[in-house]
Amino acid sequence: MKDESVLTLDHVAVGYGRHVVLPEVSLALRRGSFTGLLGANGSGKSSLIRTILGIIPPLGGRVEFAAVDGKPHVLAYTPQRDSLDPLYPFSSFEVVLMGACGRVRPGRRVSHAEKEWAQECLRATGADQLSRTLFSQLSGGQKQRVLIARALATKPGLLLLDEPTAGIDAAARQAVMEVLRRIHEQQHLTILMASHDLPIVRASVQQVIWLHHGRVLQGPVQELLTAEKIEEILDLEMD
Repeated sequence: MKDESVLTLDHVAVGYGRHVVLPEVSLALRRGSFTGLLGANGSGKSSLIRTILGIIPPLGGRVEFAAVDGKPHVLAYTPQRDSLDPLYPFSSFEVVLMGACGRVRPGRRVSHAEKEWAQECLRATGADQLSRTLFSQLSGGQKQRVLIARALATKPGLLLLDEPTAGIDAAARQAVMEVLRRIHEQQHLTILMASHDLPIVRASVQQVIWLHHGRVLQGPVQELLTAEKIEEILDLEMD
């Protein structure tokens, strides 16, 4: 169904140990939606994403994913920065092929079909010409394309991105966002993207989740990103 929720958070408390970052988060992501996760540095965007991924357990509440054809939902994640040690000479293709690890049993050879899928993911992100280039030699924007391709290689039902345009130049930001918009339109993939860049979010997403002083606001971009609403949320006077 079009309005079916892929992810539901019900009164979820986000934090580490006894430190609560977000006391109560209740929200839902519709299947096929492109949602921007906004908030200032320290507002809890990364912590919320890590809680959804299961990297840190919720301090309370319930995180629930909708099954697809009776199978668990597959999550994919693109971090803000790569964590691959440049001492290891991985090509871009080999980095993308890592996305198949969940489907390839230990000790088994990667099939031709999986390799073809990795190439298709590189093509989908416009990075196929980088296939043989060492990942460590890529620019910031090129690395982000390859990391998005690696995420797509998992065949996800939900793609989570943590500041995918941070630290790269304007041209690279535009290229990365064009990749995400195209993937969303062509594959109808559900995307949750954390960002602090209002213009990028306004131009790309359909829904917005805004974290501000522990509060969680969710709604259409046309409602939450008007000048009046931003002023109300941030308690700012805007020219």
